[in-house]
Amino acid sequence: MVVVLRAEGDNRRMMNIKLPMVEIFETVEGEGTRAGFPTVFVRLFGCNLRCSWCDTKYSYPPEEAESVMTIGEIVEAVRGYRSTHICLTGGEPLLYGEKSLALVQALLTIERIADLHIETNGAVDLAPFMRKIDSPKVRYIMDYKLPDSGENDKMIVDNFGLLRGQDELKFVIGSEADFEAACGILECHSTRALPLFSPVWETMPPAKLVELMLSRGLSGVKLNMQLHKIIWDPAARGV
Repeated sequence: MVVVLRAEGDNRRMMNIKLPMVEIFETVEGEGTRAGFPTVFVRLFGCNLRCSWCDTKYSYPPEEAESVMTIGEIVEAVRGYRSTHICLTGGEPLLYGEKSLALVQALLTIERIADLHIETNGAVDLAPFMRKIDSPKVRYIMDYKLPDSGENDKMIVDNFGLLRGQDELKFVIGSEADFEAACGILECHSTRALPLFSPVWETMPPAKLVELMLSRGLSGVKLNMQLHKIIWDPAARGV
């Protein structure tokens, strides 16, 4: 991990940076390779996409941010929990550029943290974050939007080459057309990240997605179920 030594004044300014927030809470991670681990979720407000199947519409306009918090306040709130995993999510948590970068760097100062995974939507250039954050604790879960989302044209294909072995590449599958699109993307764009196929609950039954994966011999792709929607009501917040 690269440690950046900051002057006291610089550190104070960083901790006073304000960000619009939705919520901070502790639960178990619902998806991906860390599914089931107790995790602190830090959900920022605001998103640059409007996916048709979005399940967190309360995290962007016309809704309003629940609060505005400084980075220092966010870090202290996270310190109040005991989980060693953090999920930085949204909305789109990297939407705020240098401010988002400062938040990631501040969260990494929490000694107990073993894993900080960032859920990003594929429409934000990861290069500046990859250059400035060099820590084995940080992972990116990039949610590449397929045609059914309505936001496929916003995707930054260059991000594929930036993803590393510890990162994850998520595809939300809403239909057989989405499934074929995801398979085509993986064939055309090499990446070291682990591909995840996640069914849209309302339009792609998980059993159907498993059938499609097996029919194509996708032994390197992981089915990605959302545990929190199984354990609790799919519309429940703070879980």
